[in-house]
Amino acid sequence: MSYTVLALLGVAAAVAEDRWLLRTRLLTRRIFWVSYGIIVVFQLLANGILTGFGIVVYDPGAIAGLRIAYAPVEDLLFGFALVTHTLSWWVWWGRRLGRSSRRRPAPVSGAMPADRHN
Repeated sequence: MSYTVLALLGVAAAVAEDRWLLRTRLLTRRIFWVSYGIIVVFQLLANGILTGFGIVVYDPGAIAGLRIAYAPVEDLLFGFALVTHTLSWWVWWGRRLGRSSRRRPAPVSGAMPADRHN
């Protein structure tokens, strides 16, 4: 299987996992896309350095040929799949462990929680 096919399968699996398996719906949130935009900048920088200097070389027969910052476009697809997969599981496990996606305020020093009385 080519890198292109594997990258596309990775994206499809990550989207299906987010939407239907784990139902985290991260891809519908603006914060995901803003965060991912930051990640892509650094991914392109790292990929550009690694492939531009010949540290990483791809077999031309395994990629589509389209490159962005010297790296094959498949790297962006694969990176998207990895980030989406990881964050989907992170949110899913956080929900299962009873942790809110929003931060709770820290208790005031010296105050006792309402459910704990002596």
